[in-house]
Amino acid sequence: MALSPQSIRKGVQVKFDDVIVDKKTIIERSESWTEKQEILFKKFLKQGGKCKIQGLKVEVTPQHEVLTSKGEKPSGKIVSPGIDQRF
Repeated sequence: MALSPQSIRKGVQVKFDDVIVDKKTIIERSESWTEKQEILFKKFLKQGGKCKIQGLKVEVTPQHEVLTSKGEKPSGKIVSPGIDQRF
């Protein structure tokens, strides 16, 4: 069972043996993986990290976009008025 193209998101950088690979290559390699190895790789897609799967050095760098719990970009720094800035 191979990974689906939807499971590999845009903005995630995946390296096999220190070489950046595309979605097609990842899907082809994942056809020989066990279910546990697929689950591990999917976790790395979300969190990032390094591991070895079937002797292949895998390094995943996720997108570093900060989002709120609602999935939106934060509005920015909130400044509340101090004692000197009341009126």
